[in-house]
Amino acid sequence: QLVESGGGLVHTGGSLTLSCSASGVTSADYSIAWFRQGPGSGRRVVSCFSNIDADTYYSDSAKGRFTVSRGSAENTAVLQMSAVKPEDTAVYYCAAEYGGCSDYCTDYGCFERGFGSWGYGIQVTVSS
Repeated sequence: QLVESGGGLVHTGGSLTLSCSASGVTSADYSIAWFRQGPGSGRRVVSCFSNIDADTYYSDSAKGRFTVSRGSAENTAVLQMSAVKPEDTAVYYCAAEYGGCSDYCTDYGCFERGFGSWGYGIQVTVSS
């Protein structure tokens, strides 16, 4: 089970940190990915974090502005968003699966269907 937290309203240029907590994890070799779905658009990957080796993946829109890392609590990953833009407004979902990000992501994106566990999503709204 995955639970997202930390969403809300933020001004353009501001920062926000999302957290994803996973329960029922039976192996340290897992990845947590962040996807988002903006108004009127499909769900797209934002970032991925591999717990066992800290490997990461970022979409072009996230590179240089977002940072994904292991959270301080067990089986938690955080997505630090900075210099946010109105186009970052979306419902953000975390997803998890055993294995590394490299098992599900290429230079062109992450395979959404590769992740078997999903959170319910959390709203992030960036005001202009």
